[in-house]
Formats: sequence, C-alpha cells, structure tokens
Amino acid sequence: MASGLTNHSPGLAHCRHLSTVRTHLSALVHHNIIPPARPPGASGGLTKDVWSKYQKDEKNYKELELLRQVYYGGVEHEIRKDVWPFLLGHYKFGMSKKEMEQVDTVVAARYQRVLAEWKACEAVVRQREQEAHPATLTKFSSGSSIDSHVQRLIHRDSTISNDVFISVDDLEPPKPPGTEDPRVEPEGHAGAGPPGTAAVEQQQSVEFDSPDSGLPSSRNYSVASGIQSSIDEGPSVGFEEEDCGGEEGSDGPVPSVHAFSESQDSSQEKASEAGEELAAVCTSAYTIELLDTVALNLHRIDKDVQRCDRNYWYFTTPNLERLRDVMCSYVWEHLDMGYVQGMCDLLAPLLVILDNDQLAYSCFSHLMKRMSQNFPSGGAMDTHFANMRSLIQILDSELFELMHQNGDYTHFYFCYRWFLLDFKRELPYEDVFAVWEVIWAARHISSEHFVLFIALALVEAYREIIRDNNMDFTDIIKFFNERAERHDAQEILQIARDLVHKVQMLIENK
Repeated sequence: MASGLTNHSPGLAHCRHLSTVRTHLSALVHHNIIPPARPPGASGGLTKDVWSKYQKDEKNYKELELLRQVYYGGVEHEIRKDVWPFLLGHYKFGMSKKEMEQVDTVVAARYQRVLAEWKACEAVVRQREQEAHPATLTKFSSGSSIDSHVQRLIHRDSTISNDVFISVDDLEPPKPPGTEDPRVEPEGHAGAGPPGTAAVEQQQSVEFDSPDSGLPSSRNYSVASGIQSSIDEGPSVGFEEEDCGGEEGSDGPVPSVHAFSESQDSSQEKASEAGEELAAVCTSAYTIELLDTVALNLHRIDKDVQRCDRNYWYFTTPNLERLRDVMCSYVWEHLDMGYVQGMCDLLAPLLVILDNDQLAYSCFSHLMKRMSQNFPSGGAMDTHFANMRSLIQILDSELFELMHQNGDYTHFYFCYRWFLLDFKRELPYEDVFAVWEVIWAARHISSEHFVLFIALALVEAYREIIRDNNMDFTDIIKFFNERAERHDAQEILQIARDLVHKVQMLIENK
C-alpha cells in the first residue's frame, strides 16, 4: 500500500483555482487543529481505565478529551457497549447515572409502544392474506414473505427492487450529468407516518440489481437529481382518533433499558400479544394504502434480514428475529422513506455491540439522522461525489488526471457503496467497529465529513496499483470488490487523518 499523499501533488502550490478550492474545502474540516500528541497522548485510544475514571467524575471530565482519544486510537472493545451510546447521542456526556436511567426508561417505553403498534398492523396484514389466499398463510406466518398481494404491488416476481447496488457485469459507461434516465417504477404506497398522520405517501422505489457491487444503477438512478417521491393524499384514521392504544395502554411503570435486557423474550411476547389484541380492536384504523405500505416493507425487511451476515457468529435465528423487530420498529416510524436495502447493514453492528433491542433502536435512530440522507430519497450522495472530486483534484492532481483520462471516472460513482453503508461491506466486523467509532468522534474533533477522507484514503492506499495498471472505471470497481474485507483498516484511518490535517494546514496557510 501507499503511505498516503506525500509527493504526489506537484501542481498543488500552483493551482490556478487554489483560492476558490480553499474556500470550498474549508467547509469540510474544522479549522481548529487538535493534535494527537497533546498531553496525554491519544494514540492508545479510549481505554477501560480512562473510561472508569470518567464514570467516577463525569461532571468534571472533559468530553473533548474523550473524543480525541477515540478519534486517534479508537475504543477498547470491552467498553464499546458503554461508550457507543454516548458517541451516537443516546446519552450526553456529563449525564449522571440517574439521568441515564431516565433516558433508558423513556426509550424503553417508546420502543415497546412502537413494537406493539406495528405488530398490530402486521396482524391485520396477515389476516388480509389469510382471507385472500388461505393457502399462503403458512408461508407468510414463517416470516419469509408476504405473498400475492405484494406481488401485485411490485408488478414483478418475488424479487424486491430495494437493492441499492448493481453488479459489475451490468456496468454501463457512465452518462454525462443530467442525462441519466430518471424513470422509477412505483411499487406501492408509503404512508407519511404511522396511524395518526393526515396523508399517505405513494412510495416510488428505486430499481437496482445486486447487493454486491457499489454504485447506483445508471438505468434508473439520477445522481444529478436524485429520486423524487410523489405524495398521494388520502384519508387516514389514527390510533388516537379511534382511542385504540398509545402510551396509556402500558401496564404499570416501564423499567430501564438495562432491566429490559434481562427479560427481552417476555417483553417481545407481551408486545406481540398486545399487537394482536390491538389489531382485533383497531382493524378499521388502517387505510388500504397503509396496509399496502406495511406489507411491502415487511417483505423487504424479511428478505434482507434472512441474508444479513449469516456467517457471523452473532446472527443466530433468535438474534435475526431481534434484528427484524428493531428494523420494523424504525421503519414503522419512518414509512415516508420506508425500508431500503442496506439499512440492515447499518443496524447489524450496533446490535452486535449493544446486544440490547431498545438501545440498538435508539442508537440506530440517531445514526440514521445522518445516514438516511445517503439513500435515494436524500441528497447527500451527490454532495459526496462533488466533494471527492474537489479533494482529489487539489490533493492528488496526478491521480485525478489519470482517472480523468481513463474514461473519466472522476464522478466517483465507485464510492457509492462506501458512503451508503459507512464502509460496512468493505471491512470485517472488527474493523467496522474501529472505523465507525472514529467517524463518530471525528465530527467533534476534525471533520463532520470524515467519510470523504476515508474514501480518499482507500484510493490513495492503492494509487500505485491504480496507476501502474492504468485502471478504467470497470477495473476500479472490480478491484475494490475483490479487495473487500482485505484492507488494513488502521492504515486507512491513519491516511485519512493525515489527509484531514493536510486540508487544515492548506486552509490555515492561505
């Protein structure tokens, strides 16, 4: 591997548009440089010993110092379960134990309520299937699929078009910006929210082919414009209007998240029973559009859950069920966006580390505030591509010219999967943990756009291979697919931190 950008930018000091680019790049990094060597050194990361000291004196321990240690050295694995909720915003640094317990109690109550709500709706969907096609009930009850009604919704066979990746074999030469085919086939209706909302959105899903490559399909994904969803106004009767459930329906006080972790099986059974009871009373509360939306999303979720990291030790059948429960709960609260392939990839590592449904639900909800913008309904992907182009044009003009000459893949579409999943499919689980926590800490230490610098670091780590083999667009896609889970994550992180520092120094010296 290359060691990063050292002598690869001979035209850097003489760039004609340097001042313009500096202005543009200045928004990508924090101008205040926080070095790793400032006492005490941070290269060792956040250790169990340091974390114990913080817990004993949380009011006086500096949050920035903890984040600096995470950014430069990661988190000791043994304490990740305790630290990650802080990094993701479930807790705030400086909270007392009592305040944390209060947060846990609120989250646990909310999760159980949401769980009961969508399970009630799922029971109605199952009832509709049973009434329409009794022979398909067994197949549906197994959780594997929702059959004929969904088939009509998606207008094809059992393949669901929520994939966000395409296969290398199907690669087409990229079209100039603005010429992509924006056609999207509507597959179902997405409600603007769970029962209680005033409108139901008609969800237009994006068609993609394979989960294993790394860029949007040029056939029906416009990088320039994104995907727009139409809204189909329709009446909706909510739980509140029918007085059929809500937070008042819980029996007695709700214990904290930690207490729930000791009795999750019984709580899931209670939620399921509550859902069935709610469904029996509140069948009339659901519009046809909402039921169609839920049926379609359940089918999509079931498909992805079944294939989610089955080779990883944690994902036994019971834990896959927990993954499904958390994902369905999140999607129930975000039916306007619905489930998109890749979301399970983002939830899975959180569940592995936290091993607690309510906590994973809360942390995933916080994570998705940023990550949802990368999905087709958001607009962040185009911005990532544009920023990548600017970064490499200034920091490595030689490589930029090479990419431009070999079919011009300076659109950086090959980074699509990287940004969509925060590099989750590029790394083994242990490295995913290490990379993610640095991304979260970087927002406070060096850059809110640290994913850009990791992406550039991946390219820079193999720049000689890319250059010597004169790689074109298809070559680089195939190369990074073959290198997946074989990268040196710590080296990539170090190159990324160095790149951030280079940009900070460039701006400081303007």
